[in-house]
Amino acid sequence: MVRPIRPLLRRHWRHVLIALFAVGVGIQAIPYGHSHENPPVVQEPRWDTPQTRELARRACFDCHSNETVWPWYSNIAPVSWLIRRDVEEGRSELNFSEWHRYQEADEVVEVIREGEMPPLSYVILHPRARLSAAEREALIAGLRATWQQDPPGTAP
Repeated sequence: MVRPIRPLLRRHWRHVLIALFAVGVGIQAIPYGHSHENPPVVQEPRWDTPQTRELARRACFDCHSNETVWPWYSNIAPVSWLIRRDVEEGRSELNFSEWHRYQEADEVVEVIREGEMPPLSYVILHPRARLSAAEREALIAGLRATWQQDPPGTAP
């Protein structure tokens, strides 16, 4: 005979909570996500204006530069795993701190225009990263101008 799960949980809720707590504590031992190194800034773009750099810093730098600000919760698994993955992926796609290497920048304007960047999950925890429509357009225009005068992968 199969017992319904609800009565079991009612009787054993303390054991369930203890097990969940033990799992939560245990996953802290997994090392991925604990490293919060920021490699050196090798070369930034020659920004078209300070405003473009400031908008990019506010909305993009935590994942797309070597100047990531690691919040306190980036030390707690499994959140640390998600943040570390996002930073690694972001830096591999576009890194404003390694402008000396070739980077595919074509899709950047589109994901900003569509509101995919910065992602909602980031903006919820970092409200300053939320861009108004005017700021979004200013960032897009500034990035285009910056790439026009200083494409990634070119020497200073």
